[in-house]
Amino acid sequence: MSALVILLHVIICVVLIVAVLLQSGKAADLAGSFGGVGSQTAFGPRGATTLLAKITTGAAILFMITSIGLWLISTKGEKSVVKGAPAAATETQKAEEKNKASTTEKKEAPANQTEETKQEKKETSSSLPNSQK
Repeated sequence: MSALVILLHVIICVVLIVAVLLQSGKAADLAGSFGGVGSQTAFGPRGATTLLAKITTGAAILFMITSIGLWLISTKGEKSVVKGAPAAATETQKAEEKNKASTTEKKEAPANQTEETKQEKKETSSSLPNSQK
């Protein structure tokens, strides 16, 4: 689906570029170069709309629609650029994993400390002479 929209978008881009470049400006005629009416007014005289102007308008509207469509397609799910690879974890997912890991470490820490202190007491008592036991 996205490949079809991308292909359509590229074709519309090419048509829009060609249509804009082929059009002449409003004051490009001979009267405009000598200070005629076309260069004195804000928008110039409005003549009949040419086929090229209609193509430009249609291509511009289609360009905007396909741009919005591509944006909507790109926001669907997190995908990796590399095929077959999972998407990278977001910052919030990393923070949640860190919190879970630190919580489990805190729960396990007292049990480990108790075993270590027992071993230290045994080592200390075995290294002491019999009179101090």
